[in-house]
Amino acid sequence: MRLVLLGPPGSGKGTQAEFISRKLNIPWISVGELLREEVANKSELGQSIAAYVAQGTLAPDEIVEKVVLKRLSGEDCANGFLLDGFPRDISQAKFLMDAYPLDLVIYLRVPDDVLVKRLSERMICEKCGEPYSTHKPPKKEGICDDCGGRLIRRKDDMPDVVRKRISLYHESTEPLVNFFREKGILDEIDGNKEVVEITEAVLSSLSQVSV
Repeated sequence: MRLVLLGPPGSGKGTQAEFISRKLNIPWISVGELLREEVANKSELGQSIAAYVAQGTLAPDEIVEKVVLKRLSGEDCANGFLLDGFPRDISQAKFLMDAYPLDLVIYLRVPDDVLVKRLSERMICEKCGEPYSTHKPPKKEGICDDCGGRLIRRKDDMPDVVRKRISLYHESTEPLVNFFREKGILDEIDGNKEVVEITEAVLSSLSQVSV
C-alpha cells in the first residue's frame, strides 16, 4: 500500500506513522530525515542540499524529488511505503502521483490553538531525538527513557515560532488536502482526540482501501 500522511506540525503524525508502518510492514519514510542523511553522507545530492541550507533556502523540487525517488526504489518499498513530509506542495504531489500513484492519503486535522499548546509543551531527547509531552511524560523528569539523554525544548517549539510554522504550513502544504480530495484518495481524520481513538480511525481508513 502506498500512503502519504499529511498534517501540520504537532498533529501527531509520528505516533500514527509508527503504528501504520508496523501494522502494514512497510517503511515509514521521513523525507526530512532523508535529506539530512544525504547531507551527513556528503553525497553529491547532499552537497547540493547543504549549499541551499547554507543560503537559508529550501532545496529545489528537482533535488528533493531525486532523493525521494532514490529511496522509493529500495527493495523494502516493493510492497508499499508511508511518506511523511512529502509532498509539500502541489508540484511535488503531481510528480509523486506520476511516479508512484498513491492508494491513500491520511490527513490529521487539528485546530491551530491545540497545535500551539502541544508543541509548546513538547520536549525531545538531545541525544536520540525521542519526543515527550504531557501525554507521554518520561519516567524520570528531564531524562529520556530510551537512552538516558537530557530532555530539551527545541527553539522551533517556542510559541511564537510554532505559530509561524503553522502559518507556513497553511500557506504551502494545506492546498494538498483539496488536491488529494479531488483525486478521491483523501481520508480526513480528527486529530484532536485521544491517541487510541485516532489510531482506531486510521485502522478503519486503511481497511477500506483495496490494493
